[in-house]
Amino acid sequence: MDKIEILWVDDEVDLLKPHIMFLEEKGYAVDTVNNGYDALDMVAEKNYSLVFLDENMPGIDGLETLQRIKEKHQNLPVVMITKSEEESIMEDAIGSQISDYLIKPVNPKQILLSLKKHLDTRRLVSEKTTSNYQQEFRQIAMDMASVNSAQQWSDLYKRLIYWELELDKLDDEGLNGILLSQKQEANSQFFRFITKNYQDWFEGDEDAPMMSHKLVKDWVKPDLNESEKTFLVVIDNLRYDQFKLLQPELEKYFTVTDEQSYYSILPTATQYARNALFAGLMPAEIKKRFPDKWVEDNEEEGKNNFEEDFIKDQFKRLGLSGTSVGYEKVTNHNYGKKLAENLSNLMTNDFNVIVYNFVDMLSHSKTDMKVIRELADNDKAYRSLTLSWFQNSPLLDMLKQLADKKVKVLLTTDHGTINVTEATKVVGDKSLNTNLRYKTGRGLSYQDKDVYEVKDPEDIHLPKQNINSLFLFAKEDLFFAYPNNYNHYVKYYRNTYQHGGISLEEMIIPFVRLQAK
Repeated sequence: MDKIEILWVDDEVDLLKPHIMFLEEKGYAVDTVNNGYDALDMVAEKNYSLVFLDENMPGIDGLETLQRIKEKHQNLPVVMITKSEEESIMEDAIGSQISDYLIKPVNPKQILLSLKKHLDTRRLVSEKTTSNYQQEFRQIAMDMASVNSAQQWSDLYKRLIYWELELDKLDDEGLNGILLSQKQEANSQFFRFITKNYQDWFEGDEDAPMMSHKLVKDWVKPDLNESEKTFLVVIDNLRYDQFKLLQPELEKYFTVTDEQSYYSILPTATQYARNALFAGLMPAEIKKRFPDKWVEDNEEEGKNNFEEDFIKDQFKRLGLSGTSVGYEKVTNHNYGKKLAENLSNLMTNDFNVIVYNFVDMLSHSKTDMKVIRELADNDKAYRSLTLSWFQNSPLLDMLKQLADKKVKVLLTTDHGTINVTEATKVVGDKSLNTNLRYKTGRGLSYQDKDVYEVKDPEDIHLPKQNINSLFLFAKEDLFFAYPNNYNHYVKYYRNTYQHGGISLEEMIIPFVRLQAK
């Protein structure tokens, strides 16, 4: 194995021989020069892994040498070494992107630690992460066998996501494959848990989790007070793992004071879950209360056109008639920019809702656009694409403005999504809805083992299209396909993101309180 090449720049380099000998004994190759000009020449001639740079040298000093190195070798780690403890020098060095800052006199162990921190971190982290996950894998497998409540499933899912994001950093296909298998097993058991318990959650079950239709009443209303503006930001179709990737960006401007998860109702689809969230009612009750505003699955018109009416009606029922409510739905980039430019107009309201639809559009685009299929080939890429969007989105601009204005922000979503891999056959009449993860209609033929069947939708507070209608929810990562032209259909929809069914990814979703820094 080739030795790691180090350059040490110090006008008293002869005094450093014990340090250099120590590093050479540890397997490093160290070149030395005593001024900035020679350092620039050496860096231009050889590919060093790291530079130790004295701050106080005759000729061009360490800070100027640092700046010139960074102009041509931006990613080369430079460790500044100085006798001075002046804050201004430290700030100048940090602003010039140093990797570390050591105060003389330094001992050999300090130097070795700095080298390992910057050159061996990836290997050491990889080894430690691998070791820790191997231990956690066994513990998760044991815990999975005893999970028997909605809260325990939320906790287990968050542990799986934590390790998924940690293993993403390692690019270890073997470990990622093991984790994927463990998630698949978890989804299989989660499906059995939902089919056994979901209906009971509407019948006074003490273990019932927070769900879509109770979210505003129980988790949003307590945050409202007359002296503080509050924004509820609903990012459509945002999974918990996607939120965790966005969290560091949010924490530049906000403190996450509370991070929780809640359960999307079934179907985990916008028409049902988001309408329930805003109305504070289950879909069957929405249809009864607003018969002219509920649109059935097989009807063509928009199915989320009355969210503003629903949230204002809920506020009245909650005794919040005196709270002024604003509502905005962003469905394209230009409208998002316009809203960000005029965000101050919303500050006259006590409470504002912003629904942001980009992530949902990204999910659907993977089905319809070849380029998105290639860019979001797996969950890791899908998360990365979501982060790239967020970092350059009008939504982030809006959130920055809200942080500047010290506005409280509640951030959540309506449901998640899952990458579907296998098909299960379903047959129905022409009125059958088109969603790939749930079906509602009559006279359906299907594979019993692949679905959660609800023969009477009213048992789970869903509306009936007609007296014989039932609901089917696909399990795990399955999607419904018709026997006609089956192979073409399966090929087209396999490895696309869909929602409406039963999976950890679709049902367990984030709710976060953000306080401006």
